[in-house]
Amino acid sequence: MLSTPVLVSAQDSTAAAGATAAAPAGGGDAAKGEALFKNNCAQCHAASDERVVGPGLKGATTRNNMAWLTKWVKNSQAVIASGDPYAVKLYNEYSKAQMTSFPNLSDDDIKGIFAYVDQAATAAAAPAAAAGGATAAAGAAQSGGPSDLFMIVVVALAVIMLLVLGVLLVIVSLLSKAVGGTEAPAKGDFMSRLSSSLKSIANDPSIRSATIWIFVLLCLKATLDGAYGVGIQQGYAPKQPITFSHKLHAGEYKIDCNYCHTGVNRGKSAHIPSANICMNCHGVIKKESPEIQKIYTSIENNQPIEWVRVHNLPDLAYFNHAQHVNVGGVECENCHGDVAQMEVIQQRSSLTMGWCIDCHRKTEVNTKDNKYYDKLVQLHGSESKEALKVADIGGLECSKCHY
Repeated sequence: MLSTPVLVSAQDSTAAAGATAAAPAGGGDAAKGEALFKNNCAQCHAASDERVVGPGLKGATTRNNMAWLTKWVKNSQAVIASGDPYAVKLYNEYSKAQMTSFPNLSDDDIKGIFAYVDQAATAAAAPAAAAGGATAAAGAAQSGGPSDLFMIVVVALAVIMLLVLGVLLVIVSLLSKAVGGTEAPAKGDFMSRLSSSLKSIANDPSIRSATIWIFVLLCLKATLDGAYGVGIQQGYAPKQPITFSHKLHAGEYKIDCNYCHTGVNRGKSAHIPSANICMNCHGVIKKESPEIQKIYTSIENNQPIEWVRVHNLPDLAYFNHAQHVNVGGVECENCHGDVAQMEVIQQRSSLTMGWCIDCHRKTEVNTKDNKYYDKLVQLHGSESKEALKVADIGGLECSKCHY
């Protein structure tokens, strides 16, 4: 458990010889332990068996007794100094990096933490078992033949096809009577009469003119749609030189966007993080990963990582991140989408001029406790009953975005 990114573990995810086995942490307050775990341990440990900075804590209470775990959490260096074989093994395995001690945690606090870990492991196992059961049930249903829903859909489609066929037959019958009179036509005459009717329709100047105009209008619409789409990269998700998961970093580990994109509060550009920012964590976390090794190679060769830019405005447009984030209070998700759920980053918004203008027309200016806006609010209130919008303070002026 760590409160700083220095490493090491409470327990290894693999059982080791010499570890004292004991019963799980019974009697601990799991609800209280959850809060303590998230505040003190989650930065470096997972409640599962996944290795983060230190090893996962799943099954820790089955590998060591609570007395050992309590001493380790409160002062791991003292346990290592005592010559405890398992503690020494952990210390050496994690490059002799020192784990933060938590002498302020009581015995009950530590019991609660491991009770929460055991509870989380049990909760994770239940959905997996349920998913396995559902898969088996689905397999059984599949092997037993088509589902009832499938049969209903097939029957409904067959009925619809029969109805359509009946309607077509009625239409053909009416057309044949209209062309040949009320008397029933002789065999073989219908196709010739139908061919003659089609030729007369095709030779009609009005019909030909209408058909040509419809074709021209459709082509014109397709051309305009294509022209409006030039330069729009909505949905663009290029392959990056290093596989990076925003879902893992921003979502699961809740790393603040500002930590990596350091310019978002200070300047026009949000900045793409440099390798040294990555190394703040990956100097000790998952160093053996092939993707992390690419960062090491970049540093050793003094070559920057060639990230592929995803969100890119044309040179004729001016956009300032600091102005929108600091002054406007705009959240990252407003423009970039729910990045915390993106495995691969992509452009979710169109970022067109119309999209920006629409935002300026709808967004209210936060004037609370800001004397800069007092006179503007007063002037606006004398002319309109609606809230002050960005458009009302020059947000639609051409020079705001086009130099």
